[in-house]
Amino acid sequence: MPKLTKRIVDGLTADPAGKDVFVWDSGDGALKGFGVRIKGSGAASYIVQYRNKEGRTRRMVVGRVNVLTPDEARQQAQDKLREVTKGADPSAERHADRKAMNVAQLCDWYLREAKGWVKASTLEADRSRIESHVKPLLGSRVVAGLTLNDLEKFQADIAAGKTAKPRPKKGRSGKISGGRGVAARTVGMLGTILEFAKRKKIITENVARGVRKYPDEKCRRFLSLDEIKSLGAAMKEGEAALENKTGIAALRALLLTGCRRNEILALPREWLDARAQCIRFEDSKSGAQLRPIGKSAAEFLASRPVKKDCKWIFPADHGEGHFIGLPRVLERLCEKAGIKGITIHTLRHSYAAVAAEMGFSELTIAGLLGHRVSGVTARYAHVPDSALISAADKVAERISLALEGKKMGEVVSIFALKIAQ
Repeated sequence: MPKLTKRIVDGLTADPAGKDVFVWDSGDGALKGFGVRIKGSGAASYIVQYRNKEGRTRRMVVGRVNVLTPDEARQQAQDKLREVTKGADPSAERHADRKAMNVAQLCDWYLREAKGWVKASTLEADRSRIESHVKPLLGSRVVAGLTLNDLEKFQADIAAGKTAKPRPKKGRSGKISGGRGVAARTVGMLGTILEFAKRKKIITENVARGVRKYPDEKCRRFLSLDEIKSLGAAMKEGEAALENKTGIAALRALLLTGCRRNEILALPREWLDARAQCIRFEDSKSGAQLRPIGKSAAEFLASRPVKKDCKWIFPADHGEGHFIGLPRVLERLCEKAGIKGITIHTLRHSYAAVAAEMGFSELTIAGLLGHRVSGVTARYAHVPDSALISAADKVAERISLALEGKKMGEVVSIFALKIAQ
C-alpha cells in the first residue's frame, strides 16, 4: 500500500464480516505508525500506533476521515510521535484527561465530533440548549461524577426558570425560557450526548437513562378560520403601515404550507420547485425529502422579490443571512387582530386542523406535513404524488381565501393536531 492519499482513503471499504480493517501509511514520504482504521459499521478514523517507554503498544485515534484530510491527520500523528520520543504517552494522557472532563468540555467535544453523524440543524439546536441551560447549571461538574439525582435536579431547575433570561439584542428575538417541556427536551439531549460519549468510550455509563422526564406538553391550540381571517386583516394593515413586510410574508408562507418555522425562514430559493409544486428539502427534521405544496403557496413563494447575492427566499433586512425576527412580528399582528395564546408553531397546527376539517385522512395530513409515515412519505421521496398535490392545493386555497376574508367556515375536527408536531 503506498502513502495514504485522499483518493486511497475515499476508496477504502469495511470488511463484510464486520471486522476492523487497518491500512497503514507506506511508501515515499510515509509516516511509520500512521494509518486508517475502518470499523465494521463503516466508520473510518485516522490512528497512530506507537510503543511507550515501557515497551507497550498504544493506539489512539487522531480524527475522523470525513473531518481531516490525510495530510492534516498525518501532521497531528507526527506531533504525537514527537511527544513519545520525549517520554510522553499521549494515549494514556488522553484517557486521564477524559476521566477529569467536565460537562462543558464534553458538550464542546460532542459538537465537534458529532459533525457528519448528526444533522447540522440538529447540532445548532443542541448548541443553543447547551449554552442556555447545560453549561450554566452543570458546566463545571465532572462528567464521571454525575448522578441520576443531579440530572433530575437539573431538569427541575430548568423547569423552574433558573436559566430563563432575555435574549441578546442582536440575533434572535424573544427570550430563553424555562418550563417542563424545555426541561424534558434538554435532559433528552444531554442523554444523547452521554450515549454518544459512551459509544466513543469516553465514559462507561450513561446516567441519563434512568431519568424520569417530564411529559412533553404539546400545544393543542390552533387558529379557527375566523381567526385566520382576522390575522389576514392585521397583515394587510401591517403591510400598509411600518410592519416588517418580510416577516408578514413568512407568516403567510407558514400558514399556506404547514411547514416548520426554519423550513421556511432558512429556505434557499433553489429548493423551491414551483412548477412541480414542491419543496425539495436537502435537510429537514426528517432528513432530505420532497414536500408537496399547494398552487397558491408555490406561486406566492416564487413571487417573492430576489435580493441581490442572497440565496434565501426570506432574506434578513441586513447582511447575507435569512430573516429571524418572526416571533415579534407575529406578536404585534396578533395584538392588532385580538388573537391570544398562539406561537409560530400554532400556524402548523392550524394547517393540519384545516386539512382535517376538509376531511383528509390522518395519513394524507402526515404526508402534507412531511412526517415519515410508512406507506405515505416514503413513496413520495422523489416525485410529487398527484393525490398529495391535490390535497395541498385545496388546503392552501382555503387558507388563502380565509386570509383574504373571501370564504369562512368552522374548523370542527382536531384529531390531526397530534401529528402536527
